[in-house]
Amino acid sequence: MAKEFRIQLPVEEEVIRELRVGDIVYLSGLLCTLRDMGHRRAVDALARGESLPFDLSSAALWHAGPITRQVGDRWEVVSAGPTTSSRFTPLGSELIRRLGIRVVVGKGTMGPEAVHAMREVGCCFLNATGGCAVLYARQIEEVVAVHWLDLGQPEAAWVVRAREMGPLVVGIDSTGESLFERMLAQARPRLAHIQQTAGIDPTYPLTYLPRRVAASGQEPAE
Repeated sequence: MAKEFRIQLPVEEEVIRELRVGDIVYLSGLLCTLRDMGHRRAVDALARGESLPFDLSSAALWHAGPITRQVGDRWEVVSAGPTTSSRFTPLGSELIRRLGIRVVVGKGTMGPEAVHAMREVGCCFLNATGGCAVLYARQIEEVVAVHWLDLGQPEAAWVVRAREMGPLVVGIDSTGESLFERMLAQARPRLAHIQQTAGIDPTYPLTYLPRRVAASGQEPAE
């Protein structure tokens, strides 16, 4: 039976180890948004031995590109919907391992490499609901900082403070259990019939896991 958790960041590993797929989480504390270019820049910086301008060991990594506006000398978030997380699997896995990230928030799922990293480190993936961008924006108390604005507002790293952000659903827990894989296992017995009836190519991938995100100013990698 699913449980409900109210988690304050930073959070200890043992708390994350208690979570199980399907549990409901309300998250308070600091979150840092990263999209494609932010992941690439962060990984490249760490590879050069540089430190990041934000601390992902104590904040949640949020797969989002919020819409923001500047009011006087401060920023505020207008809309903050999650973006599809599967494409961050390679780079996200590296960040989880290098930085000891405890919580990742996003949409959909992440691939096996990320699942392995979460199991090793003691990290979980929390599913945010697409279409609830205004709700999540209202749950953000303040924009604490913004970094890498040269990448553009959606791709910048926004550090925000949230108050009971949710409901979020545990999509991948620290045991390696995946809600996506669980649902897919239940669907597989009927999947072939559905594909045939709908005329869908059965070899078409259900998730997109790119091998590499290009650095700023470069052409996208194959």
